[in-house]
Amino acid sequence: MKLPEKIHLKAVLFDMDGVLFNSMPYHAKAWHKIMKQHGLDLSETEAYMHEGRTGAGTINLVCQRQWGKEATQEEIESIYREKSKEFNSYPQPEPMTGAWQLLQKVKAAGLTPMVVTGSGQLSLIDRLEHHFPNTFKKELMVTAYDVKHGKPHPEPYLMALQKGGFQKDEVVVIENAPLGVQAGIAAQLFTIAVNTGPLPDEVLLTAGANLLYPSMQTLCDDWEKLTANR
Repeated sequence: MKLPEKIHLKAVLFDMDGVLFNSMPYHAKAWHKIMKQHGLDLSETEAYMHEGRTGAGTINLVCQRQWGKEATQEEIESIYREKSKEFNSYPQPEPMTGAWQLLQKVKAAGLTPMVVTGSGQLSLIDRLEHHFPNTFKKELMVTAYDVKHGKPHPEPYLMALQKGGFQKDEVVVIENAPLGVQAGIAAQLFTIAVNTGPLPDEVLLTAGANLLYPSMQTLCDDWEKLTANR
């Protein structure tokens, strides 16, 4: 497989949870436990479907479905604070196998790596430099604190283009979540899905992924062929 001829690659936009860190199992457990404590139903499997939304977006979606109304700002802050505390009580997520090697290939090719995440989990954002030193510039990161609309809205990826000064045909997106794939496609960017979670491949393909890999390692192994002459 190769990227389309129209892509003149200058940057690679990485999602964080499930792409750079194997953190989604902990996110799913934390969301399920804290939502249940607040009388809200969100299974661990469904949490994967909402990956990429801002915390407020996930909370509001479940509240609207179950209570017929949006959560108050106080409820959002309380639930997300408790969810973050629960998440941070678990073992530290390890970097995704293949992520470091792929980032080295990206940098060696003179490409700019950027993080575009719906997460506001400061513990993970702060650990990017520890696990991936001298790789990501904070001024080029897009997190939940930067956007009004989380994924699947295209705003996070459009903001990444703006921050980096890139055109749509100069970047590719690497995502593992259906909402993230939808966001990349909505922003009219070539979007590669890596299925690092429990969802069927069809979910990511239906979301619009241009290419699908079974892991970050297989994407890393194929990177030179994929980006040949780019």
